[in-house]
Amino acid sequence: MYMFGVLVGAGFNGFLADRFGRLTMITIASIAYTIISVGSAWLPTLSTLIAARFLLGIMHPTSLQTGYILIMEVTEMKMRSRIGILQFISWTAGTMLWGGWAYLVRNWRWLQTMVSLPCLLFLPALWILEESPRWLVVRGHHDRALRVLQKAAAWNNASLPPSQELLSIMKEIELKVMSKLQHIYLVSSSSSNDAEKTVMDRVQGLLARLVILFRTRKLRIITLVMLIQYFVVAMISFGLTLGAGTFNVNPFLYMTIAGIMELPGTTLLIPLISTYGRKKVTTISFALCAISLMTEPLPSKDYKWLSVTLVMVGKMTSSCAFSAVFLYASELFPTEIRTQGMSSAMMSSRAGAIIAPFLMSALNSTFPWAITVVFGALSLVAAVSSFPLPETLNTDLPDTITDLEGKRSITSKKDTNSGPDTRVTTC
Repeated sequence: MYMFGVLVGAGFNGFLADRFGRLTMITIASIAYTIISVGSAWLPTLSTLIAARFLLGIMHPTSLQTGYILIMEVTEMKMRSRIGILQFISWTAGTMLWGGWAYLVRNWRWLQTMVSLPCLLFLPALWILEESPRWLVVRGHHDRALRVLQKAAAWNNASLPPSQELLSIMKEIELKVMSKLQHIYLVSSSSSNDAEKTVMDRVQGLLARLVILFRTRKLRIITLVMLIQYFVVAMISFGLTLGAGTFNVNPFLYMTIAGIMELPGTTLLIPLISTYGRKKVTTISFALCAISLMTEPLPSKDYKWLSVTLVMVGKMTSSCAFSAVFLYASELFPTEIRTQGMSSAMMSSRAGAIIAPFLMSALNSTFPWAITVVFGALSLVAAVSSFPLPETLNTDLPDTITDLEGKRSITSKKDTNSGPDTRVTTC
């Protein structure tokens, strides 16, 4: 039910974050998540608890995914790799702590309360967060975007071009985005007033927004590949993380080791993805995961430790793939539809997470050896699906679909190391 809530929430998150802003949705979701998470520990019935888990799932993508997008949109080019991957360290630490925490606190109500209280630590940070200047520019809030950039420049002892020059650049970007959106959504500037829109205009606009991710050739490729990779990586990652019962091992120890295995995968990913690029690392991570999981049934029962080791290697490489795909997707989708694209991918991932326990349960009763084989085969499919994607290492984030379909500015490593991403600085 939690994963189903994430699936539903991800569907709305893209539209809401693009419409009302990244910071607004993060604030609403974080406060709601904290209240529901702490309160759900003391609900009187199972039905109300299940409903609360569903609501938590709805808040999950708005808080986590939109926050990730916000960070990517305000991070300069040379820091995107390490910042994008470092965010998963906290996820890894949480997974490691779950095993020990659950071992010490056996009462589920107190366990739920204790793991929810740290949410309170994040709320004060909402006061110092700023909205994404990229989103502000695309939505036409130029004065506010200018204030955010000036504040960032003051924090970083950096200099900005004159205000009028920045405002002029922002206006050009907004006009380019709006021109493209009017063409895609079949809505002319003369019908921008709701009172003048016909029912058919609104229906066409809604349908166009629903299919925008498949509107152009490059966007179709990116969307389809991300849907596949998110589906596979979530199925494998959550399936292996929660699979202690399937593999007949101590659940507390298994959870802790699973978290530990994510740590080297996440830390080693930073230099690898910064050096060799997103595409190669993503493909190799999926390929290694496929090899380890498909060979897991081969050792005999006398070498159960070897089978568990192969599962843990699969867990480590799937974690690498998860982190890499998240970063990759945030750089592939243009700013104007970034949350919508990643939300669609998130929906696909939750479908995989929902299916995983049922698939494992069905196979475990008849062909237990087939669980890792199926996971490995899917991972191989995900590895192959990366081939048509472009590399995003040392490239500017595309602001519009036009940027994506046209020429994307590629900066050499020498230029990248010499200064920040100019397009991030000036939006």
